[in-house]
Order: sequence, then C-alpha cells, then structure tokens
Amino acid sequence: MARPGSDDRAADGAALGWFDERLARVETAFNLIAALFIFALMFLGIAQVLGRKLFNAPMVGYIDFVELSMATFAFLGVAYCQRLGDHVRMELFLTFLKGRALWIFEAFATLAGLFIIAVLIYYGFEHFLRAYQLGDSTIDAEYPVWPSKLLVPVAFSLLWLRLLVQLVGFLRLARRPQATPVAVPLVRSVAEQAAHEIEEIITVHEHPPRH
Repeated sequence: MARPGSDDRAADGAALGWFDERLARVETAFNLIAALFIFALMFLGIAQVLGRKLFNAPMVGYIDFVELSMATFAFLGVAYCQRLGDHVRMELFLTFLKGRALWIFEAFATLAGLFIIAVLIYYGFEHFLRAYQLGDSTIDAEYPVWPSKLLVPVAFSLLWLRLLVQLVGFLRLARRPQATPVAVPLVRSVAEQAAHEIEEIITVHEHPPRH
C-alpha cells in the first residue's frame, strides 16, 4: 500500500525530470554548436597557414573571425557544463555536509548564482544592443560584432534556466532529503572521484574503441 502523498512526490520528481530532460537537449545542442565552431576554426587555421606559406595569400579577416568565434566556445557550453557539475567549485566545506544541510547550502549558492547571472544577462544584452545600434565592427575586416555579443545574454539565459531547475531540485531535496536526487549535480568526495576515474580507465582498457 502506497503511503499518502507518495504519488505526489513521484509526480514532483517526474515533472522536474521531464523539464530537465528537455532543457538538457537544448544545452547539448548549444554545446555541439560550440564544438563545431572549434572544429571549423581548426581547419580555418590550417587554411590560413597553407595560404600564407604556399601561396603568399593570407586569409583576409582571419584574426577578426577568430576573435568573434571565441564567444561560441566560451559561452555556449556553460549551461551544459553546469548540468554536469563540471564548473570549478569550492567544495572544501560541502564534503562535510550531508542530508538537508547540504541541500540547503546548495540551494543558497544556486540562488546567489541566479542573481549574478541575471545581472550579467541584463548588462550583456545592453552591450549587444549598443553594438547593434552603433554598427560596431572589427578593426581589420569590419565584421559586425553584434552577433557575437548577442551570444552572451542568450547563453547566460540558458544557464539561468539551468540554475533555476537546479534550485527547484535542491529545494525539493531540502524538503525531503530521502527523495531521489533529480536535476541536480551530485558532489563527490575526493575518494569517490578518484574511484570513478579509475573505473573509467579500466573500462577503456577492457573495451577499447573499435576502428
């Protein structure tokens, strides 16, 4: 016999998990775009070197393009990285917290992150709007810079949504510490992290990728 309210708790986690999954797809797409830009930039660098050395014809605006493309792989992957919990974190005290105290502390830190990112979104959009209205461009090839600057508030908006989902997840766990964690990154101890990395290395050696 199910306990009273157990269906509501399951629905609570299921709804959060559903939204987390949909948001994760957008984050993965953004991260893929960033990876494609890095991949294209690698070939562009090869073409620049070959053109300069073999044909004495360097690519016009190469430096400008590199400068503008940096926004893609610097910002488009931030929400994806936040979902995995791979950003640099100060976990000196978190490793000593357990249960409700841990989730409350995580919720407080996430709330502070939401405020900071909201401020960055506001001023980032103002920065983009000013560049668009003034027709700001690069020095050499005079490429417009507003598309690159627009990526900053867009990427931070996705990060804000990710932090919001994590805040809901942390508050859910703070209210019911025994619930299964959903849509939150889990803090690993140094020993657990080392064991996980060893397990990954063993798996790669036992099952090497086939070519």
